[in-house]
Amino acid sequence: MDISIHDVTQENVQEILKLSVGNSQASFIETTEQCIAEAKICNLYKPVGLYFDGCLVGFAMYGYFPEETENGRVWLDRFLIDSKYQGFGYGTIMLNALIQKLVIEFSCTQIYLSVFEENRAAIHLYQKFGFRFNGEIDLKNEKIMVKNITSLNGQQE
Repeated sequence: MDISIHDVTQENVQEILKLSVGNSQASFIETTEQCIAEAKICNLYKPVGLYFDGCLVGFAMYGYFPEETENGRVWLDRFLIDSKYQGFGYGTIMLNALIQKLVIEFSCTQIYLSVFEENRAAIHLYQKFGFRFNGEIDLKNEKIMVKNITSLNGQQE
């Protein structure tokens, strides 16, 4: 099992632009095209492709935002598994890999994300990994969740 996370580049952007969630999830997350455009405007975002055994199965966008709070915040801002790969455990595998990557890349003690209250499947997945609602709401009326990290492998306290 080879899990890898690669930056969006000229070589993989067309394949990444083809990724999408199911129709019932479309209102919960921006398209990969919208995400990549947003990352071009705000260079704090890092869009990446999520690969399992060399096959592109998903997309994520994350970043460190130093102006948020005293120590800044690391955000897992977007996370999706392509509709044809959903239901096979890739969400769990890729979220685990992303958490580990963020902890190592940013030496962070917390990871933030936001989610629509109606997105029960995503909330369930995030809670399995120790994300908890912190009472905040973002500009799009999504509830903010935070994961506290205590070790470099991304484990929660």
